[in-house]
Amino acid sequence: MSVVPDHPQLSTANPVLVTGANGFLGRHLVAELVGRGQPVRALLRPGTPPPFPPAWNVAYQPGDLAQPATLAGAAAGCGAIIHAAALASVNPARDPALWAVNVGGTRAMLAEARRAGVGRFVYVGTANVFGFGTQENPGDETRPYAGARYGLDYMDSKRAATDLVLAAVAREQLPAVLVHPTFMLGPGDVKPTSGALLLEIYRGRVPGYPPGGKNYVHVQDVAVATVNALTRGRVGESYILGHENLSYRAAFGLMAGVLGVPAPRWPVPAAAARLYGALSGWQARLTGRPGRLNAAMAAVANDGHYFRVEKARQELGLPQTSVAQAVAEAFEWFKLHRYV
Repeated sequence: MSVVPDHPQLSTANPVLVTGANGFLGRHLVAELVGRGQPVRALLRPGTPPPFPPAWNVAYQPGDLAQPATLAGAAAGCGAIIHAAALASVNPARDPALWAVNVGGTRAMLAEARRAGVGRFVYVGTANVFGFGTQENPGDETRPYAGARYGLDYMDSKRAATDLVLAAVAREQLPAVLVHPTFMLGPGDVKPTSGALLLEIYRGRVPGYPPGGKNYVHVQDVAVATVNALTRGRVGESYILGHENLSYRAAFGLMAGVLGVPAPRWPVPAAAARLYGALSGWQARLTGRPGRLNAAMAAVANDGHYFRVEKARQELGLPQTSVAQAVAEAFEWFKLHRYV
């Protein structure tokens, strides 16, 4: 049994440390915290320009998750940590850097949480660390990890990091809550990451759709529920943060409709996707450069990664903004910032 209350009150006298603060989700997390009057300390890699308006009074803490020694004292004086930083690359499928950041970085942040004695540690994972289901019977937080079949270091490393956090709760009574977003869309995707799909559809570079599907969610909804987890989440519990389960055919059609372009027309059979993934893998081995796809990505696209989100709706107040609105807001942001 935890020795900390499940519903602590945050003090505005102590900042919340946010890792990955200049990432897609991280920017929304910082904005949500500032909007609630909560002081923020943002962990940024050394040399990163300050990404937030001076009026927000965000404090900046240099540190690199791949170099744990640079994180010493990062959380000193903080009342809570939201650990949102991660590497999410799936191409190439195997990459040691993912383990260094996703597992090594999480281990280092757990150590900082212990040293600082924070009242809450919110870990941001991914819904892919659970078993997925069909549209009729979606997966949830109780289903065991099913992603090992793909051979993706991203999924495997995030599952390992999740286990580190759960072990710290069980063995040390660390007051941690785990949130696991699905595929996020919305404004502010600077790199872009998930928003790259919208740009590819807009530019007519997605001719077809694979047989699988996934769950989609507005990034701001994820930010709201994640910040709520600081005070509303139950210690040691995991929450899937998502909204709409859509096949790729339905999702691409919805996106194209909002963007005002023709929808991808051609179904891509599972066997064809596997073959293309294999050919791309061979090309990558010959050239030393990843192709647009790999065998693991093709396997993921052939499956339906559908999830239930009732637990987060009930306990974290997860909003449910439509995917169409998320797409529209993302596209308006891209236009405003001249990505299109």
